[in-house]
Amino acid sequence: MIIDKLIDKIIVMGNPSVVGLDPQLDFVPEHILKDAYEAHGYTSKACSEAILRFNMEIIDEIYDVVPAVKPQIAMYEMFGYEGIEAYIKTIQYAKSKGLFVIADAKRNDIASTGLAYAKAFLGKTKIADAQNAAFDADFLTVSPYLGQDSIEPFIDECKANDKGIFILVKTSNPGSGMLQDILSDGKPIYEIVGTYVEEWGKELRSVHGFSPIGAVVGATHKDQAKHLRAVMPHTFMLVPGYGAQGGKAEDLSVCFNEKGLGAIVNSSRGIIAAYRGKVDAKDHAKAAREAAIFMRDDIVKYINMGGV
Repeated sequence: MIIDKLIDKIIVMGNPSVVGLDPQLDFVPEHILKDAYEAHGYTSKACSEAILRFNMEIIDEIYDVVPAVKPQIAMYEMFGYEGIEAYIKTIQYAKSKGLFVIADAKRNDIASTGLAYAKAFLGKTKIADAQNAAFDADFLTVSPYLGQDSIEPFIDECKANDKGIFILVKTSNPGSGMLQDILSDGKPIYEIVGTYVEEWGKELRSVHGFSPIGAVVGATHKDQAKHLRAVMPHTFMLVPGYGAQGGKAEDLSVCFNEKGLGAIVNSSRGIIAAYRGKVDAKDHAKAAREAAIFMRDDIVKYINMGGV
């Protein structure tokens, strides 16, 4: 099962972290942009080519340090179809290096539209006698706020294709509480959603005791994260918010169980833009590697990975 494979790699690498590939143009070194603009002008194609090169150089430096990457699709969609092509090629390149890929696209809808999203990212689309995998990610972030019937197509594709999802439960942004903390029968909405997520994954628990039906739980909300770890003991967590968003390793340790398992922590600009103001831009990927190693070491200080 995909969740066991991810956990096994986390254990082997001693690293429960994921690098977010969210390449804003401001993060891309000037020499990479210059080459792309000279080849393609000031166009979406140039930007997309620059982003892909930037990603590939980072992947080359981090694939033996981290078990996974998480490309955020919005940073690619803004450049149209050429940006989407760069997104797909980023996924393909990361997988060719043995990395797990979490597609951060926060998809969902009802009925046939939800099924189309699920097939695009996690499954295959039938074209005559052929089957086409459009994005072919390992995991996908999903919004739960359309209800269970909107989640079911994603769970079905997970079962059919050995994939996983991370459902938004308590997000890392400062305004998340406006909706997620509203009380219903004395319980916050995020807890109710977390209870559903735990139940949806009940029949899919793996050798390590977790389900591929996971949850997004922000590192910036320690108390809520601790509570959710108790509410969702068999739910694997994707934990954004470390570093630049203010989440600290000692705080996010509550997302892990007594064996130091149960979560994977994301950092995006803290890794991919680590070079800015510190080293020559031509060494941006090496700076990303050093930042990824620092993050790994920072996190494992506070969890009992491999413990009993």
